[in-house]
Amino acid sequence: MTTTATHLRTIALHWTDLHEAAGTPAQIGAFGLGLRGYLTRLDQADAEQLEYERHQAAHLRSLERDPIQLGDRPVPVRLHILDTMRTVETALIACADDIAHAVQRAPIAGPTARRTAAHPYLTQREADIAAADRNRRAQLAHADLVDPRRWRYTGRRSAPYAALWLLARVERAPGPCRRITEQEEQRIGNVAAGAAARVERALDIAAQRRTLAQPCACGGEIDVHGGEGRAPLAHCTGCGRVWTEGGMVAA
Repeated sequence: MTTTATHLRTIALHWTDLHEAAGTPAQIGAFGLGLRGYLTRLDQADAEQLEYERHQAAHLRSLERDPIQLGDRPVPVRLHILDTMRTVETALIACADDIAHAVQRAPIAGPTARRTAAHPYLTQREADIAAADRNRRAQLAHADLVDPRRWRYTGRRSAPYAALWLLARVERAPGPCRRITEQEEQRIGNVAAGAAARVERALDIAAQRRTLAQPCACGGEIDVHGGEGRAPLAHCTGCGRVWTEGGMVAA
């Protein structure tokens, strides 16, 4: 059974892969692309995206023919990867904000400055001890304020950092937080599962299976398996024929 911790680790570990994939031109019709691309071409389900990409390609070709376009040209981005990254990052950061608001304690308050040395009822030794105690409490308050385990609402707010911070809460790691409740853990689990599924689909690293609406010539159902970096494989449950993107390989 896939756990919330596994989902959060998947997001953190594959975030760099998404960055790299976003700048990799899409390969159309190549063997071994995985189930995602194969089923998209079979079902032709995303007509609007295809139309957008056609216009985008025409625009890029017009720029390439423009004589003022000199030097290195930027690598075309893959928009569905960028959309995935934006959606996942937004969801994770929002979840971390909500969980931190509920479970993270406020920083320790520093000591109030007082002029104890001039107090007529304190000896010099007592005044020195009081000053040392204030310094110690001030250091503890500052350390608590800058604790790297503390979730912050400004600055470092990325998807992998949010995933790792939520992972620490799920695993009950020490930090300036109380233990999360069962409901809070369920909230994290729901967000993590949805985000990890998006990452895996975008990178085509998740095992997938689908039954095609169009039956085989024998009348049997055609099941398509793929993902996890494997080439798609279609299998008829009736006659046993098997297809790959290169055509039928067995009967």
